[in-house]
Amino acid sequence: MLNLAGTPPLAAMAETDSRRLIAADLRALIMRIESSMRLIDAAMMEADTLETGFAYGDPAGSADIFVLDDVTPRYATASAALSACRAGLGHALQCLSESGNPA
Repeated sequence: MLNLAGTPPLAAMAETDSRRLIAADLRALIMRIESSMRLIDAAMMEADTLETGFAYGDPAGSADIFVLDDVTPRYATASAALSACRAGLGHALQCLSESGNPA
């Protein structure tokens, strides 16, 4: 993540410099969101593996294992929220990168 503690105020920067700084910050946020989404996907896959009983590579011996999956809906909801955030940040980045022509 970017450390903005030493960043000069945007009012004192040239417009192109401030746009570049904002764009870099948006890209960092998008990367962080994508990282979180990958973690959620991995956790959902792990929960699914445990639910199907194939966690230890012995599907035949695992037939008597049942796991009640109450976390997948929460993971799915969190993933959907992050996806919406990612889309919004992508749109903000696109708007920022436009040449300033009114839409």
